[in-house]
Amino acid sequence: MSAPVLGRRAVRGATALRGGRAGRLTPYQFYGALFWLVMTLAYWRIPLCCDAGQHAAVVERLKADLLHPAHTMADLPGEGSPYYGPYAVAQGYVARLTGLSGWEVVKLAGPVHLLVLLTGLGRFVRSVTARPWAPVWALLFMTLLWGTARILWSGYLGLMSMTTNLGYPSALAIGLTFWAWAWTGTLARDDAPAVRFVGPSGLGGWWGYAGLGALCALILLTHPVTAASALTGVVAVVASGQRGWRRPVAARWALSGAVCAAVAVAWPYYDVLTLVGDTGMDAMHRQLYERMLANSWLALLGLPALWLRARRSVRDPLVLIFLLECLLVAYGWVSGHYTYARALWAVLVPLQFGLAVELAAPRPWRRARRVLSGAAVAGACAGFVTVHAGAVVPRSVDPVGFAQPTRWPSYDWAARHIGPGEVVITDGYFASHAIAGYGPNLAAPIWPDPALEERERKRRAADVRAYLAPGSTRAERSAVVRRYHVRWLLLTRWHPVPEEAVVVAWSRRTGEVLARVGGGVRTVTR
Repeated sequence: MSAPVLGRRAVRGATALRGGRAGRLTPYQFYGALFWLVMTLAYWRIPLCCDAGQHAAVVERLKADLLHPAHTMADLPGEGSPYYGPYAVAQGYVARLTGLSGWEVVKLAGPVHLLVLLTGLGRFVRSVTARPWAPVWALLFMTLLWGTARILWSGYLGLMSMTTNLGYPSALAIGLTFWAWAWTGTLARDDAPAVRFVGPSGLGGWWGYAGLGALCALILLTHPVTAASALTGVVAVVASGQRGWRRPVAARWALSGAVCAAVAVAWPYYDVLTLVGDTGMDAMHRQLYERMLANSWLALLGLPALWLRARRSVRDPLVLIFLLECLLVAYGWVSGHYTYARALWAVLVPLQFGLAVELAAPRPWRRARRVLSGAAVAGACAGFVTVHAGAVVPRSVDPVGFAQPTRWPSYDWAARHIGPGEVVITDGYFASHAIAGYGPNLAAPIWPDPALEERERKRRAADVRAYLAPGSTRAERSAVVRRYHVRWLLLTRWHPVPEEAVVVAWSRRTGEVLARVGGGVRTVTR
């Protein structure tokens, strides 16, 4: 059983990224690069879907106005929206500089996020063990040992989920979290004020602790939901590495916390403190608790490995991360703040990584380790066949018929007629998630956002439902159009086009119709 490495020679400079000598390719570098290539191709072959429209909309609003972006989905100011973090602003600047659309920026961000995730994973695993194959098995188990129920959710690291969410800020935030945990472990192990793996010249003394605080603030501002589990893990790693709280040690960690708080509070686009009691996203996350076992039970194969680590030392970083993250998820269930179900990835990672470290031990193996390795292989195969195979096996070469990633329709055909910022009413699930990513607004945003009071958002949603109701009158519909400055209708083939609307385009794939609100003769028929 491998314990945290406390006495290894300090690794400096560029070689610190792999923890070894320069010029020597490690197993993780080889297989990590191969995984990056395969997963990038898998991500690029699937049309963006799900929450990608929201993130593309963020880029579009920042591209239009970098300093004062509008609401991500409504014809309203965007002041106070947590979607406008430092990373989003950087993406908006890139879009302005290059002329790329929001969709293109999100698509191109996927491989970048994956690179941060892979390097962070490698660095964190190397911070708890010197076994060279441990990061390889950690990557394998992190992407396959989830459950046997398919789930596509931001922040979940299964292979199938990655085909949709690599371009989301959550993927970047998790990668940065691994870097933060590794950095924290290095600081916690060193009584001497030195950070021994950052940069060729190093970041020593108080600057190292300040830098960690700034990194934690970046995670918080980039994806607040992930930050809860990230900061919980930082606390666990600090507790695992400290053997005493002398005054200088406490002062340095206090500096990290102060820098994190100062940077987060100073961010001008939104007040991070307003998110503390926000419950707007809780209701939609309840389902994650209800399906948690089905979504994660294969990761329980790592419990024996984690138990062995706990027997060796209850202060083991993976053990403490697991325990504290379990408490965070449990708090979410007990308190009704179901958004904390999103911390499930941080509960599973210690199980997956602990199993990886155990199976990276040199041979010969005892019988118990051989049995555990067989169970891990069986679990990985079960996860791959039941859920994840379709992520990397195209249908054209699929001999079995694996479940493929979802393929949402594109709305380029509609967006070319709608001007930036013009307001749309739609009854389609896909359209309501995607159309704002092209620049238009929705009369009723589909996601809660502190930039729009939740009661107002629900009132808008009720007005849209009333507009779309079969019994609505022309006068009632006209009132809604005037109230929200509606210019366009994007309707599924099951919904009749109102008599006052003019159809200007339709989709051959979905049968959806784009109609301009106003009088005139319909120019396109289905």
